[in-house]
Amino acid sequence: MNKYMLSVLALSFTLSAGSVLAQGTMTKKSDDEKTKVTTEDGMMTKTKVADDGKTKVKGKTPRGGKMKATTKPREGADMADMNMSKSAGVMVGGAMMTPDKDIVDNAVNSSDHTTLVAAVKAADLVNTLKSDGPFTVFAPTNAAFDKLPAGTVNTLVMPENKATLTTILTYHVVPGRLLAADLKDGQTLTTVQGETLMVHRTGNMVMLHDAKGGKATVTVADAVSKNGVTHVIDTVLMPAK
Repeated sequence: MNKYMLSVLALSFTLSAGSVLAQGTMTKKSDDEKTKVTTEDGMMTKTKVADDGKTKVKGKTPRGGKMKATTKPREGADMADMNMSKSAGVMVGGAMMTPDKDIVDNAVNSSDHTTLVAAVKAADLVNTLKSDGPFTVFAPTNAAFDKLPAGTVNTLVMPENKATLTTILTYHVVPGRLLAADLKDGQTLTTVQGETLMVHRTGNMVMLHDAKGGKATVTVADAVSKNGVTHVIDTVLMPAK
């Protein structure tokens, strides 16, 4: 991925907060490229892209909330091994998720993720999740959304609740491509939303603990897409805010 596209990705983080881009400045220094973007509602995002593709993103909301994430794309033999191991795809919701499609194009074919896809569209996150990434997405099933109190989903997809919906959805996305083998017991993952998830692992079983004490189990792992990887989970994760 070139540095320009990584800079564009950083701009997409501001979109995930439901803001409209107002102004941005870009300065270039010797070994890396820095971009600072400020939205009209006061959301600030800074990204620093090194020549090796490593990206650091920092952000601050108008209310003082902070986000911080670092990602470095896989490459060389490591990437080749991953592509070979997942070349046939993974069956999810009656459809094959394959590495030649992006995360969204794979998700829309899953009969188990119609609620998630509808929510992503309502939050205007389709273009973000179709961008180069890479992203790791923890994808709740329809049954996971059904566990929420009655009427919750219908309320969240209303236009006036777009910011809340975006917060919840981006809490399920982590910068970078993390396969199940990369998830270690006790590991802390910083999400695009800015808060963290805690990994609990016992053998091959991977669970995620959210900011409110809830937990989700990965039921289908390593559905590789061309711009990341999706892990299916059985519970909707909830951020603190």
